Amino acid sequence: MQFTLSSGALCAQLQTLSKVLNSKNPIAILDCFLFEINENKLIVTASDSENMMQTSVEVESSDGNGRFAVPSHTIIDALKELPEQPIVFRIDTTSLAIEVLYQNGHYNFAAQNADEYPEWQPAPAGSNVLTVSSDKMYACISRTLFATAQDELRPVMNGLLFDLGEEGLTVVASDGHKLVRDRILNVTNPTPLSFILPKKPATLLRVVLGKADGDIVIKFNDRMAEIQYSGGLLSCRLTEGRYPNYNAVIPSNNTNEVTADRMALIGALRRVLPFANEGSQQIRFHIADGNVVVSSEDQAFATSARENVRVDYQGNPIDIGFKGSSLSDILTNITSEEVSIFLSDPSRAGIIVPATQPENEDILMLIMPMLLND
Repeated sequence: MQFTLSSGALCAQLQTLSKVLNSKNPIAILDCFLFEINENKLIVTASDSENMMQTSVEVESSDGNGRFAVPSHTIIDALKELPEQPIVFRIDTTSLAIEVLYQNGHYNFAAQNADEYPEWQPAPAGSNVLTVSSDKMYACISRTLFATAQDELRPVMNGLLFDLGEEGLTVVASDGHKLVRDRILNVTNPTPLSFILPKKPATLLRVVLGKADGDIVIKFNDRMAEIQYSGGLLSCRLTEGRYPNYNAVIPSNNTNEVTADRMALIGALRRVLPFANEGSQQIRFHIADGNVVVSSEDQAFATSARENVRVDYQGNPIDIGFKGSSLSDILTNITSEEVSIFLSDPSRAGIIVPATQPENEDILMLIMPMLLND
């Protein structure tokens, strides 16, 4: 069997698919990509037994259909050194010997039997179906993924909650110290449905959706999800368990409101944070009279920093502490020029929202305070 295709197109797809593979796999065949030639199209699959990603590459010419497994490191290391050019694959379907011919040379290596590769199981009939624009989903995942936890005891906190209902599609992430709730308002369902997408497939999805267009279709049940996007497909096992009631931790009646230039606040945080205690990273905010005093100190090393930021403030004077790195992450993952921060008292969580919400979205981020030592 022989086929010809672009070296650059194949290499780009393989590098994306390689993010699925683990350094250690339960079975040796999962160190390979599955190649399937079908009607002048090469379909490439990567799997780690829990996640499967599949994409296709146009073939310039082929003399038949077939399937074989290619060692991932071998093919990627070979292709990434080649400039863009047509390459020819020749496969002996009996011995599984592969020869790759390019402009000034050739590679020879062995394939593996494709029959040993785990079969992809499509979403079963009767699965729930959710359709979302790829750009909205990309933005939503990008804004929430940073807030996921790394908690071995509570695996539900390590992924993204997709909560679909009459109010919209809500994507939630929290590590117990910060929380992000990103709601897409024009994607609704009369019957509440939800699932928890683990961090790895969520990260893979963010990578591919950054280059995708059109809509994505998510088919899911209690155990698995199948996500179809332009140019490929991702299938994954879902996290089982009940996600905590995220609405219960969002405080209401926050009478103090700060509206600030987002980049000015980020800049002040980054300049002050190096002088905070390395362990706690505590940043103190004194807010009063249209001004925020951002300060930090480390008594053990006799270091401190202080900076003023002009803001629009409505409320009583307040002193409150936050973990500087968490607050910086939150502000970095909001894209509006200004942010509004809602506070009630130093012991309750602060709510941060874009001063101007994106169209058909409602973004809310929450950060727990740190006890100030006065």
